[in-house]
Amino acid sequence: MNMITLDYIYYLLEIITAFVAIRVAMDKNHPSRIGSTLFWGIFAFTFLFGKVVSPIAIGYLVLVMVVIAAIGRVKSGNQDEAPKEVREKHASRLQGKVFIPALVIPVFTVIGSLTLGKIHFGKIYLVDPKMVTLIALGLSTILAYIVAQLLTKAKPATAMHEGSRLMQAVGWAIILPQMLAALGAIFAKSGVGDVVSRMVGDVLPTNIPFVAVAAYCIGMALFTIIMGNAFAAFAVITGGIGLPLIVHMHGGNPAIMAAIGMFAGYCGTLMTPMAANFNIVPAMLLDLKDKNAVIKAQLPIAIPLLIINIFLMYFLVYNF
Repeated sequence: MNMITLDYIYYLLEIITAFVAIRVAMDKNHPSRIGSTLFWGIFAFTFLFGKVVSPIAIGYLVLVMVVIAAIGRVKSGNQDEAPKEVREKHASRLQGKVFIPALVIPVFTVIGSLTLGKIHFGKIYLVDPKMVTLIALGLSTILAYIVAQLLTKAKPATAMHEGSRLMQAVGWAIILPQMLAALGAIFAKSGVGDVVSRMVGDVLPTNIPFVAVAAYCIGMALFTIIMGNAFAAFAVITGGIGLPLIVHMHGGNPAIMAAIGMFAGYCGTLMTPMAANFNIVPAMLLDLKDKNAVIKAQLPIAIPLLIINIFLMYFLVYNF
């Protein structure tokens, strides 16, 4: 038995997204009141009833969210923002302390991942040991919120207002990481990795060790560009190219291959609008006219970095 499970984190997310839906529904001047309310309401519903409603019903609801977003009915409301002078005054008062809540999340996620799963009272565990990292991440976020409240001394209503404003500003892109991760799992289950392996074997001379490394790194980058998520690409490309060619055929070190392979995948992350949380969301939050401006700035770094990863892996994976 577990005292804290991942379900509690999902319930908290449901409360936040339901608050956004209610806020949009009550905003008579919202430019897309019905569509935005439906989008956020369905999002909240999936968090609350995801385990009790059939997967096919949740799938149809997700498709409804996609349609609403595709026809441009998810928009940000005309919400008031604190005047620039007030924000500058608070920034001047807090200075570097403003980054403390953001640092709390990774630090306590690592600490929680290493400790929370081992705390138990007889047969009752404090958190679910199988989901300890995700639960630690959720608890760290709550802790960061408390630290932010203590630092800024703002009212709790301010956090809810700003959270709602930011979520509406991000809009439909907020669900893209979850959907792409799910798509990666579907691809891996459906055997896409085997198809990729056969295609690479038919086209390239993979009996040459360097070609196998280049195919793996470039495959990770390209599939990440398509999927928008290096984790999703990792399951497909490592199963289809990395393990059969680099490890089994040429005797490469799997740990080195996996670590540098993820770096190669992140090179693809820098080059794709599909990685919405890294490239599109910042453009939306900064109100940039060119939504691909972040990607254009990252391209001169991503391509040389991918080439370096290829040579680095070739040197290390067969010698250690």
